[in-house]
This record gives sequence, C-alpha cells and structure tokens, in this order.
Amino acid sequence: MNRLTGVSRVRRAVWAYVRRAPGTYVWLAVLFVTTVALHHMSPEFEQDFLRQRSTNIHELSRHPVRVLVASAMWIDGGHWAPYVALYSVFHAQAERWLGTARWLAVCAAAHVLATLISEGALAVAIQDGLAPRSSVNSLDVGVSYALAGVAAVLVYRIGSPWRYGYLAGLLVFYGIPLAVAPTFTDFGHFVSVLIGLGCYPLVRGRETVRDPKEAGAAPTGGFRP
Repeated sequence: MNRLTGVSRVRRAVWAYVRRAPGTYVWLAVLFVTTVALHHMSPEFEQDFLRQRSTNIHELSRHPVRVLVASAMWIDGGHWAPYVALYSVFHAQAERWLGTARWLAVCAAAHVLATLISEGALAVAIQDGLAPRSSVNSLDVGVSYALAGVAAVLVYRIGSPWRYGYLAGLLVFYGIPLAVAPTFTDFGHFVSVLIGLGCYPLVRGRETVRDPKEAGAAPTGGFRP
C-alpha cells in the first residue's frame, strides 16, 4: 500500500511539473512524432527531406519563415530520449520561471538570430573562397540554438556566487569547440549563448523570484545535431 502511495505521489509530482511548462512538453511531443517519422524513412529520402527543412543558405533565401519554423521541429540523428532530460532541466525550468510567452521569446531569439548570423557568416566565407560553394545546401536542422540560449538566460535564475561558476561552465562548454576546431554550427552555438545573456530585459524583475515547489537551477549542456 505504501509503495502504491509513493508511486501515486511521484506521478502527481511529475504531472504538476509538466503542467507548469506546457510549451516545453508540447515541443517535446512534436519532436517525438517527427523522430518516429524519420525512423520510417529510407536514409536517402531522410537526407533530402531534412535538407528541404534546413536553415541553410539556399532554403533561407527562398522560404525563410517556413524553414526557420520547420527546422526546430526535427532532430537530425533520431535520438529523442536525451532531449527529454535536456528539455526538463533547461527549458522547463526557464518556462516555469519566466512564463510561456517570455520563455518562447528567448527560444525564438536564440534560434532565429543565431541561425541568421551563422549562415550570414557562412555566406561571407563562401564568397571569400573560405568555404565550399556546396555549403549553401548544408543540412542544418535541430533545436540546440534555442537550447543554448535558454541555458544562458538561466544564468539570471541562479544566485551569487553559483551564477558565475554556471556562466563560466557555459562559456567553456560552448567556447572550446569554437576555439579548437570551429565550425559555423559552433559559432552559432556561441552566438546563441550571447543572445540568451542579452535577453536580460525579459527577465528583469524576476531574478530573485523563487518558487518553493520548484527544483534548483540547472547545470550546463546542450547540442545541435
């Protein structure tokens, strides 16, 4: 009987956590459906399908709004389970803290601006002969720009002195790939972090807000497939 009571309490606690971050878990549900769909595609069809939904230079120049939205609904690689943990640790915490509208604004700013800036840098590199012209059709879908931006905005959720260690961890996590063997995706990740930090106006007045029902702030992480 006690075991059943414990399971029931866990279920209620999980549901309460999910219910207070609806945007996070709706997004996860969409990613689950699209990931299952990818598993039913042949490898050749999958690559062509995702490329048409990629935020590469070719697609951005033709259908910018469509691909900016569509690219955030697919995971290149087909591994959905890790995102459950990442979304619960970062996105859910941010949405519960900021509210759905502000959380979504941070996600959109990081995803859209980092995409445009990194692809713009790639276009300049192609023009200068520093990157192959075939890069205009590169495969670029995923949700990690938004994830990096949200992870960065959570800096303002954490009290001092832990805030500075968390920030240092973020900068190291995203900065090392950019310094060692940089790609335009690595550049986009770092830009996403800066955008998340730049979203302070959206969190002003909420830095010291604490909900006793919430768990503590989250550690670092994030990737773009």
